[in-house]
Amino acid sequence: MDLPDLRVFKAVAEAGGITRASALLHRVPSNVTTRIKNLESNLGVTLFDRENRQFQLSPQGKVLLEYANRLLSLAEEARGAMHEQVPRGVLHLGAMESTAAIRLPSLIGKIHDSYPDLSIELRTGAPRPLTARVLSGELDAALVAEPVSDPQLDSLVAYTEQLVVIGPAGHPPIRSAHDIRKGTLLVFEPDCPHRQRLEAWCARDNMAPSRIIELGSYHAILGCCVAGMGVALIPTAVLDTYTERARLSEHKLKGDFRTVKTLLIWRRDSPQPKVKVLADLIRQGQRPPRQRRVD
Repeated sequence: MDLPDLRVFKAVAEAGGITRASALLHRVPSNVTTRIKNLESNLGVTLFDRENRQFQLSPQGKVLLEYANRLLSLAEEARGAMHEQVPRGVLHLGAMESTAAIRLPSLIGKIHDSYPDLSIELRTGAPRPLTARVLSGELDAALVAEPVSDPQLDSLVAYTEQLVVIGPAGHPPIRSAHDIRKGTLLVFEPDCPHRQRLEAWCARDNMAPSRIIELGSYHAILGCCVAGMGVALIPTAVLDTYTERARLSEHKLKGDFRTVKTLLIWRRDSPQPKVKVLADLIRQGQRPPRQRRVD
């Protein structure tokens, strides 16, 4: 088993077939087929279930894919370590949707300006699947909501987000979950940390929502709040970008529910120059501006 074999295996796993993988690898299909067969023979396992020319990973194939991602990432890191420590290549970054929309544009712009040989591939999602992709080596780093406690990961507090409950304009003050008119929550998927925090807030007040409506974007949530369909919990940084803010009511929370930390996470055993660059830029953004001396 060598790195070229693992690259071929990874391509077939991601493409779902020999033909598409061979096009991505710029190889003839017979060469890709031979490498997969040789790899299966060397390992003594079947890596793919083959049905109707579709290649689905077997249980052993899924295990190997995790190791392949990590080994290929380490190989790229080792190759870079043999040269100057100027980050180059691709930074595979994950982020929650709100972080990607509000925090990343300026950060990515700084990276592009300072490190022209470093590009970024971004994947958005909920914290749990993003964390799993960092652990598997599919992502170099990710920006996720606290808590993160896996001992295989290092982390840096990147941002502290202020949270606010929003509803339609004219909604009576919301001091507890019992003040929610209609008892309808507008939320993302169950893995969303803001949804989990909103549901925990309701549970603390022994209030079971009468209805939960799942939506796919913050624009949809904000629009439905304006229409009076329910209430939502969102970062104020997202609300600051909304042009129809005057058509919403805002209700501040107290205690632990009012803020949430966003962490930059990466594998402890594979620090990379490109991740360090990202962490350093985040730290620079946290420093207060230098005071000018007045004589």
